[in-house]
Amino acid sequence: MMKRIHIATSSKQYEVVIGNELLHMIDRMIDRICPHVTAVLIITDETVASLYLADVQQALRQTYDRVYTHIIPSGEEAKSFEQFYACHTAALTNRLDRDSLIIALGGGVVGDLAGFVAATYMRGIRFVQVPTTLLAHDSAVGGKTAINHPLGKNMIGAFYQPELVFYDISLLHTLPEQEMRSGFAEIIKHSLIYDRVFFGWLQANVQKLDDLHGDRLQYAIQKGIEIKAAIVAKDEKEHGVRAHLNFGHTLGHALESELGYGVMTHGDAVALGMLFAIFVSEHFYKQPLFYSSFRTLFKHYGFPTSLPSHVSPERLLEKMKKDKKAKDQTVRMVLMKEIGTVCVERIDDEQLLRWLYVFAEEGGEKCDSSDSRGNDCER
Repeated sequence: MMKRIHIATSSKQYEVVIGNELLHMIDRMIDRICPHVTAVLIITDETVASLYLADVQQALRQTYDRVYTHIIPSGEEAKSFEQFYACHTAALTNRLDRDSLIIALGGGVVGDLAGFVAATYMRGIRFVQVPTTLLAHDSAVGGKTAINHPLGKNMIGAFYQPELVFYDISLLHTLPEQEMRSGFAEIIKHSLIYDRVFFGWLQANVQKLDDLHGDRLQYAIQKGIEIKAAIVAKDEKEHGVRAHLNFGHTLGHALESELGYGVMTHGDAVALGMLFAIFVSEHFYKQPLFYSSFRTLFKHYGFPTSLPSHVSPERLLEKMKKDKKAKDQTVRMVLMKEIGTVCVERIDDEQLLRWLYVFAEEGGEKCDSSDSRGNDCER
């Protein structure tokens, strides 16, 4: 059954359409929402192109005469200035104008890159997100577009909302287990920051990743998107509560940057970052959050539960200080007071480094209870 979720931000309103076997109607859906399109440029990656590009082209050509394609390499490394430039070259070569449309066919990498291209080509043209991964349920919604810099992830980008998110969950059937797990991390994140009942549903209905299919998969995606939509509606450009969506990302992004983009999946890095955030939260707030139970649960799903042995806590701290939430070179982490309630807190370097060392050496199983309080909770 097809489900529509309304996204309302200060700059734009649009729909997320979710369902199974929807691809044949993509041209009609886009034409209804985006009239008078002069040309379409599909940006996709090598892996997705081999699986779905021909079907998407065939569907679009039922309505549009000028349908072009630009294929980027697969993987996080494609979120680079070089690939950003190459996409612009493709748009210019195919004579796209201000009434043209870019379609991001792929996962989070394709969506972030193609969205940033759309935001900057001729100072902004329309684009549509067509996610092909579970992880993209998060990245395709909310208008964050970006490329990476060697010194930090997603540091160059823009807030730019799509016209439509067209989510055919049948396109997820070809995902390998590690990519399903990566996307599941963001679904868990949404439940932990916003909805205790949804977290309980996940525990009861997704005992293992193989359980994430059919109606359960669609419901999990729907709930994740609804939570993100509720937060983005309050704070489109991350001046307040939208920062809560970065739960687990302060350490997660630092790990991705330090290890090299693509070495660890985004979801695995975020899962490890969430564990660290829960570990820090217990000691920062001096209250039990059952960290060891979360560690067991994450391990059961196949997520990493300890830092790679060769990663230096000092290096991670330096990367964390370059996080977009940091102020005056002081780390600000999203911490959890209880399931469904999170806050942004400032943590001094000395305390954070000590916690990183304990987390690295013992997986966070032991730590003294001293803390270093920062700013008040941001709501």
